[in-house]
Amino acid sequence: MDTLLFALNAVLPIIIFIALGYFLRKINFLNQNFLDIANKFVFRIALPALLFYSIYSVSSLNDINYRAMIFAAVGLVTLFIIALIATKIFIKEKKQKAIIIQGAVNANFAIIGIPLAEAIGGGMAVANVALLSLIALPLMNGFSVVVLSLYNDRAERKNVVKNTLIKVLSNPPIIGVIIGFFVILLRTYIPISSETNDLVFSLERSVPFIFTVIRWLANIASPLALIVLGATFRFSLIKKLKQQIILGTILRSVLIPILVFSFVILLSNGLLNFDNNIYPALIALFASPTAIATAVLAKELHSDENLAVQLVVWTTLASIITIFSVILIFREMGFI
Repeated sequence: MDTLLFALNAVLPIIIFIALGYFLRKINFLNQNFLDIANKFVFRIALPALLFYSIYSVSSLNDINYRAMIFAAVGLVTLFIIALIATKIFIKEKKQKAIIIQGAVNANFAIIGIPLAEAIGGGMAVANVALLSLIALPLMNGFSVVVLSLYNDRAERKNVVKNTLIKVLSNPPIIGVIIGFFVILLRTYIPISSETNDLVFSLERSVPFIFTVIRWLANIASPLALIVLGATFRFSLIKKLKQQIILGTILRSVLIPILVFSFVILLSNGLLNFDNNIYPALIALFASPTAIATAVLAKELHSDENLAVQLVVWTTLASIITIFSVILIFREMGFI
C-alpha cells in the first residue's frame, strides 16, 4: 500500500495540472493567444531559470555523477538507432519517419520530467535531471538535425539543417543549463572566507534579490507548463495516421522504457549501481512522453504537424501508465 500511495502521489499532481489545463481550455477560460504567450514565457524565461537554479544547487563538480551522464548518452544514441530501424521497416513516408524518430528520442524532459523527478526524489533529484539535460538536450536536438538532413527533400535540406542548428545553439533551456554548469565551474575558483568558512561570493548571500527572482521564476515553470500542455490537447485519432501513431506511441512509451530500465535493473549491482537521487532523473528522461517541441518544430519546418501533435497527446496519455509502473517497480526494489 505504501508503494502504491508513493506512485500515486508522484503521478497525480502532474495529471491534475494537465487535466486543469484541458478543462480551462474547454470552458474557454484560456484562449489561444494566452497559450502562445505562456508557452513562450515557459520556454524562454521560466524553464531556463529552473534548469539554472537546479544546477546551481549542486555544490561542486565532484557531485556530478558522470556514469549516469554516460549511460544517458549511450541510451539515447542506442534508442535513436532503434527508432531509425523501426521506421525504415514500418513507415514509407519520409516526413513521417522524421516525426516518429524525433518523437521516440525527444522526451518531454523538462515539462513532465522535472516535476516528476521532484515528486519522486525532491530537490537533489531535480538537480540530477538538470545535470543530465546538459548531455541530453544537445543530443536530442542534434538528432533532429540528423533526421531532418536524412528525410527532407534535397533542395530543402541545406536550409532546414542550418535553421535547426541555429535553433539548437540558441535554445534557451540549453543556454540555462550551460550557464549553470559554468557557474559550478567558476565556484571552484572562488576563495573561502576564513571567518564564515563559506564562499566569499554567492548569489544567495551576495545578491539575494537576484537569487530570489531566479527561484520564483523556477517555481512558475512546471505548473504553468503542465497547464499549457493540457490546454493544447486535441483528442482526435486521425484514421490515416493510425499505424504511425501506434508505432510512435509504442516506441516512446513502451519499448524504450522496457529496454532502458531492464538494463538498469540487470546492472544495478554493478556498473549501474547509482544512488537513489539518480533513478528519478533516469525515469524523467526515459519514461517521459514525446516533447512538445517536436510538434513546434514540425510546424515551423513544414513537416507532418498532425502526426507530431497526435504523438505528443497519445504518448502523454500512455506515459501515465508507464511512469506509474516504473515507479512501482523501482520503489519495490528500493531504488527510490
